[in-house]
Amino acid sequence: MLFAALANSTHAQETTYTLYGTPGLVEMPTARSAPDGEIIASYSHWNLQQKTSFTFQLTPRLSGTFRYSGIDERSGPDTDGTFDRSFDFKYRIVDETDWRPAIAIGIQDFAGTGILSAEYVVATKAVTDSIDVTAGLGWGRFASRGGFSNPLGFIFPEFEERPQRDNGEGGTPSTDQFFRGDAALFGGIDYRVSEKLSFQIEYSSDAYEREANLDTIDIRSPINVGMIYRPFPNLAFNLAYLQGSEIAGAVTVSVNPRKRIAPVVPLEAPVPLAGRNGDPSVAASWEGAITSQSPVARELSSQGIRLIGYDVSGSTARIRFVNTRYRSEAQATGRAVRVLSGYLPDTVETIIAEPSQNGIPLSSATFDRRTLMENEVRADGANAVLAASTIEDANLSYNLNNVADTSSRFSWGLLPYVQLFVFNANDPVQIDAGLELTTMYRIQPNLVIDGSFRQTLVGARDLPPTREDSSEDVPNVRSDGRYYGIDGQPVISSLTLTHYGRPGENLYSRASVGYLERMFGGVSGEVLWKPVDSRLALGAELNYAVQREEDMLFGFQDYDVVTGHLSAYYDFENGFLGQVDVGRYLAGDWGATFSLDREFENGWKVGAYFTLTDMPFEEFGEGSFDKGIRVTVPVDFFLGNPTRREINSNLNSLARDGGARLNVDGRLYEIVRDGHTAGPLGDTWGRFWQ
Repeated sequence: MLFAALANSTHAQETTYTLYGTPGLVEMPTARSAPDGEIIASYSHWNLQQKTSFTFQLTPRLSGTFRYSGIDERSGPDTDGTFDRSFDFKYRIVDETDWRPAIAIGIQDFAGTGILSAEYVVATKAVTDSIDVTAGLGWGRFASRGGFSNPLGFIFPEFEERPQRDNGEGGTPSTDQFFRGDAALFGGIDYRVSEKLSFQIEYSSDAYEREANLDTIDIRSPINVGMIYRPFPNLAFNLAYLQGSEIAGAVTVSVNPRKRIAPVVPLEAPVPLAGRNGDPSVAASWEGAITSQSPVARELSSQGIRLIGYDVSGSTARIRFVNTRYRSEAQATGRAVRVLSGYLPDTVETIIAEPSQNGIPLSSATFDRRTLMENEVRADGANAVLAASTIEDANLSYNLNNVADTSSRFSWGLLPYVQLFVFNANDPVQIDAGLELTTMYRIQPNLVIDGSFRQTLVGARDLPPTREDSSEDVPNVRSDGRYYGIDGQPVISSLTLTHYGRPGENLYSRASVGYLERMFGGVSGEVLWKPVDSRLALGAELNYAVQREEDMLFGFQDYDVVTGHLSAYYDFENGFLGQVDVGRYLAGDWGATFSLDREFENGWKVGAYFTLTDMPFEEFGEGSFDKGIRVTVPVDFFLGNPTRREINSNLNSLARDGGARLNVDGRLYEIVRDGHTAGPLGDTWGRFWQ
């Protein structure tokens, strides 16, 4: 994100962020929101607290924040500190107008230990082009200074008292405290001197009551002042003076997935759509066997498309291909039919294109050749082609001629890697870095052996192992994960044989065997039902998993488990994807995982999930249940030139044993939906002629 912030100079960061990493003044929130889709990472530090925050503007009005805080001297001077995880939500309920302020409502630290918990309603109004004024009403921590009787108590008497929080293992929503107890006023002014410099002054209703009672902070004033300097549009530095006694600093970086970082590298122009030429040799060229070195296959390959099957008979031509370059299957399909048109006999009236991944056809698009010709250069030609075409499930009973692959079936790559182990109570950030060798051998288009091998050079192996005690009834299926591969020797991250299939109409299958992930090996099978035009998909997965030895070589431990899930996926059409998985997890517990992701057309994806199982919170341990945030970053967002590569990060609050699922590469849903109209194929159809 820091690289992205420095690289992107195309839009100014008008929103200012607090030491909590949320839109606001110094520590108090405002009613401002970040731009839709914005991702904000922030780190703040002062003598008593350090906060690392990740904020995502889920919708134009709703934002969510995950925060990891270091609290020094947790129980008083010279006592040990602690690390705390918290989550926030904020919703802008009223937009600003010429005469009305923006109004927002928020909940801070609603599912943590409650150290930072607060609720608020806040209004912000621009009084000039450079001055914003904010006033708000706070509860909880934001009512520890100047508190008065809760105005909600006049309507709901039970809101007059705020019950004592029972932290337990933490991680559960404190709904019985929301907007209860005393309330207090806060407010402030933000003054923008220039695009790069702004000043804030605020009256804080947070008196740091707990910390003051423990004598870990000297409270002298309710006034906080701050300065924000932005050397680059998406990079900001905060300097603040808190409570009349403490100096604090922060750095904030922001990225908007809607706005490309790298300049777009001009694509190789697609070949023009060719008309009929009447040359008999063109028809004859399809009668013999076509190999990967044949002219049509070579030209498709130059466009990032690998031809794997074909048939030309009568008035119909059908090809099956693999898109190896473009994020959009629509773009690859458009380029494929352009190339194909130059090699088709003039008798062909219909072109059928079947995009495929991992040897399985994802869909079948039927085009009228004349319609293609008529709409190649029209302003709205892509939509006209879509309206006149038929996209449906591939005809599995149709036998295509296979393209003889005379190129090497083996591929490999060697790159550096960096892996973070975060949020451990004793060592909040651990780093493992080294070299990773990836290999793949394609036996058949749908039968692949692939492996990943790592050599650690620096990092986690140098840290002293401090294992956490676990319940005798709960196997250590994830909590020992950071001790895998710490001896500095080469390791096998994964090594699998995978078969992909099409057992029937709208059905897809996967079977994998081998070292499935860094901690488990075994056998994994999956079936997915997903019609081309359906936003609903249903899946089933069954696994037999055996825990690997910690040296991550060939050996196994004596723990094995049968695990699996029934899954439902739904595409809500506006970029939001929902998923529910119900079944048995690696520790033998039964339950369900609920996920919601927001996907952008350029490949970015940001989501969150949580898992509830029959494992009691006390046995799960700190955090009570599994939850986290996941981010997918498309590599072409930074490079500018087309590629299907992406970087996946999973940020879970704690790597515990409850709700732990097998991490198997190549699960079907993400592969299959790319080629469906109810999915990225339809969402990115505008790229058909690009």
